[in-house]
Amino acid sequence: MPKGSLNVSLKGADDIFSTEESRQEQQREQVQQIPIGELFPFKNHPFKVLDDESMQRTVESVEQYGVLSPLIARPRPEGGYEIISGHRRQHAAQLAGLETLPVIVRNMDDDAAVLLMVDSNLQRENILPSERAFAYKMKLEALKNQGARSDLTSSQIGTKLRADEKVAQDLGESRNQVQRFIRLTNLIPELLDMVDEKKIAFNPAVELSYLDESQQRDFFRSDERHPECTIFIPSAAA
Repeated sequence: MPKGSLNVSLKGADDIFSTEESRQEQQREQVQQIPIGELFPFKNHPFKVLDDESMQRTVESVEQYGVLSPLIARPRPEGGYEIISGHRRQHAAQLAGLETLPVIVRNMDDDAAVLLMVDSNLQRENILPSERAFAYKMKLEALKNQGARSDLTSSQIGTKLRADEKVAQDLGESRNQVQRFIRLTNLIPELLDMVDEKKIAFNPAVELSYLDESQQRDFFRSDERHPECTIFIPSAAA
């Protein structure tokens, strides 16, 4: 082979490796310092950020050590970044007076962002029934949009999974229990608050979810007038 041809071949190989190295570098996630004012909550975020004792402890930790675990966010079309994971850390940082936060920025579509947002928040210890209900619903809809019925396969049994089966498998719940939690999203806000406050137990709340809005409001008003009375709740199967 002529010497000139060898040089061309080697140069081509160098270019290939250089391009691959650059590609890997671009894909490698880096932590950025983002101004706190450019971070916005996830649309329809189902998890409440409360100023409770736990938040106060988080604020004290942030004041002392800063935010040690970076948030995950994605760029917004209108500017700034939408938080996918780290709403509590962002709120604590605001209360602590921080100006910037460490953030991993990912380009994610809506469904992928929903799945990561839900899964990262469901790791928390104390989750309200309303939070779990809307989180399960959002995850189910995202999986359906991704084609869960035809594209998701269980490695253990080698069969296709329905979206609700996939949600149940991921969460360690039965499919029926997932659907029962999602039923709670049909409750009017006043009744759902009562479920969170443990004034209405889970099973009666599921039955109430089958009533229309007018009937639910009648129930709520009756409960306000006569909290000591036991009110008959028709079964969903009736």
